[in-house]
This record gives sequence, C-alpha cells and structure tokens, in this order.
Amino acid sequence: MTPTNPTGPNSPTNPAGSTGRSAPSGPPSRRTVLTGARVVLPGGIDDGGTLTVEGRTIVENSPEDTPALDLRGHWIVPGFVDMHVHGGGGASFSAGTAEQALTVIDTHRRHGTTTMIASTVTGELGDLAQQAGALSELVEQGDLAGVHFEGPFISPQRCGAHDPALLRDPDPTEVRKLVDAARGSARMMTLAPELPGGLESVRLLTDNGVIAAVGHTDSTYDATVEAVEAGASVATHLFNAMPGLNHRTPGPVAALLEDERVTVELINDGTHLHPAVLELAFGSAGAGRVAFITDAMGAAGMGDGRYPLGPLEVEVRDGVARLIEGGSIAGSTLTMDHAFRRAVTVDRLPVEDAVRALSVNPARLLGVGDRTGSLEVGKYADLVILDAGFELAGVMRQGEWVVRPDVG
Repeated sequence: MTPTNPTGPNSPTNPAGSTGRSAPSGPPSRRTVLTGARVVLPGGIDDGGTLTVEGRTIVENSPEDTPALDLRGHWIVPGFVDMHVHGGGGASFSAGTAEQALTVIDTHRRHGTTTMIASTVTGELGDLAQQAGALSELVEQGDLAGVHFEGPFISPQRCGAHDPALLRDPDPTEVRKLVDAARGSARMMTLAPELPGGLESVRLLTDNGVIAAVGHTDSTYDATVEAVEAGASVATHLFNAMPGLNHRTPGPVAALLEDERVTVELINDGTHLHPAVLELAFGSAGAGRVAFITDAMGAAGMGDGRYPLGPLEVEVRDGVARLIEGGSIAGSTLTMDHAFRRAVTVDRLPVEDAVRALSVNPARLLGVGDRTGSLEVGKYADLVILDAGFELAGVMRQGEWVVRPDVG
C-alpha cells in the first residue's frame, strides 16, 4: 500500500489537536500487522493487502519480523463516520448525562462507528444548552467529534418525531446561544430556512464554522436555493420530513440534489427510503456527495419495546421506531454496519462507493478527514473488518481493538 501521509494541527502526528493535550510518553508503541484481506484504499482495492498499525496510527509497512493477523477472506474498510445519531443501547444523547452518552458511543463503536457527532432532539432552549455543555466535555476528551442540534428551529408542518409544542422560529440570537453553549463543539444545526430568521441563521452558522443543514422543512425550491446560496451545505435525511419531489413544484429535494455544494444524508435501512429513491439520489448527487447516517434512537442495538426520544415516547416493532402518539417514524434502529451491508448486498453499490458514503464523505464534511475516514499512512487506525458476506468481524479505533476478530 502506498497511501499519503497527512499532517496538520489536528493530525494523528499531533494528537493533542485542539484539546491541548500532549501525546503520551512511555515505552515504544505496539505494532499490529493485518495481512491477507481485501483492503479498501483511497486509490482502490488492494487484494491480499497488508496494513500496519503502530500505536494509534497507520504506518508504512516494514520488513520487520512482526507476527501478522491473517485476514484472508475478509475486507478491511475505514471506520464508519456517523454525522447524525441520537442514541443506542437504550440510551440517548438528549439525556444530557455522560453515562448515557458513553453508552450510545460504546454501542455504535461495536457496530463499526469509530467517529460520530451527537445529535439532540427538539427541547426547551435551556435543556438543549445543558445537553450541549455536557456533550462538549466528551468532545474535548475525544469521544465525540461534535454536537448536532436537530431542532427546535424546524417547521411544524414537517416536525416528524419532534414535539410540535416546543418548536420555534430560528431567531439568530437564540441560535447563537445554543452554539455558544456547546463551547466550540457545535458542528451542525438542522433548521427550516423558510421560517422567519432562517436565512440570517444560516449565515450566522456558516460564519461561525457550523454546518447549516436544511431539514424538517416545508421550503419551496426557490427558498431552498436561497438557503444554499446563504451557506447551507447539508440536506438532513433527504426526502424524509420535507415535501416530495413533484414535476411542477420540485421543492427542496431538487434544489439540494442539484447543487454540488450540498452533501445529502440518506438513511439506508430499507424503511426510510425505497431502493429506487436511493438509486436516484446516488445517480443525481454522485458518490462524492452522499453521506449515509443512522439517525438512530435509543433502541439501536436493542430489541423491540418502548423508548424515550427527547420528551416523546416511541414504540419499536420489528425494528421500526414510531411515535406512540401519531405513529410518525421516529428515527431508526439502524447501525452503520447494517447500512454498509445493505448498500453492497441489496442496493448493489460498489464497495468503494459505500466507503465514500459511510466514511470518506462525512469525515471530510466534519473537518476530520485529515485524521480519519480513509486508510492512509499517518491517519488514525480507525478500521472495520468484514467477512466475505460483509458481516462485521472486527473494529479498531485509534489502534485499539473494540471488537477483536475471531480468526486464525
């Protein structure tokens, strides 16, 4: 393998990054050699390739006599990057506690998500500020890559599983208060740009380095184009919680698909999108502009039953989450390993395109592509091992096994 060697203020060669922590000192770093697998690299697939890990990072392969883990019959892909996840393992980021947040993080790591941002749901502004403050501590510790506010600045006509009584127009002053409450950890905010204050809030977010995402919106085509011109760069779970594509009133879907500056989120669980719609999105946006997300709530990694989603209650039946009152789909129970397997076995996407959608694109969008999202020398050893049927067999995060493969 001949990958590049990224450097920069937040690269693994300077692992302190923005947190100000120093790299640990001590005995020489351990070395792990993975060999024989089909390794998905930025330049293509290396059949029977070798990947060498030292400490937390991927390093150049060396002739040293290091015992290797034989992964013949397996795939090695980059660790998954989920830019929209609310919960898992029976816990929720909206609980506002480190204990619940760490349960969510551990649940999704065991399914291959090595990088994620925590998504909140609509609530009182004071509660959201408290949640953001608590989550920011986990961002500073390196457990999360940021915070995503989904609501309360969304359309009551497209609120989905958000409490309509708590919705409000996106007043830029209130938007700024939430961003400030995250103490530099705010990475994205979903809002409806057609609401009063919407465009001003999009500009405010963009000027402050926070991704403005169009979602839970009743916007027209023209209003959505205006939002993108103002700086909006993400479509929150495209097609869901927004007007459908119509030949006379194309709505936000057409505006978001056609603009090369926009990354479109897709929930590939077989419930939120028909396979033909997913194919349409890929064909229109291209593999470089799609990010698969889970939009998972607390039931991810669990079984059927009742679960909280912010202030609302959800019932999960046969893996599908719906509000008890009203019956709206309420997020998903999806994990990223299942999204990957469905992409290549059901949707018949090339493996390289699935890797772009689950790792490369979201890492780039979140500003962490210099240290994760692809298998390259100098980047973190964030990787997922899949068997020949694309079932998860192992997970490594920053050189540490989260799920050790049972091979050899």
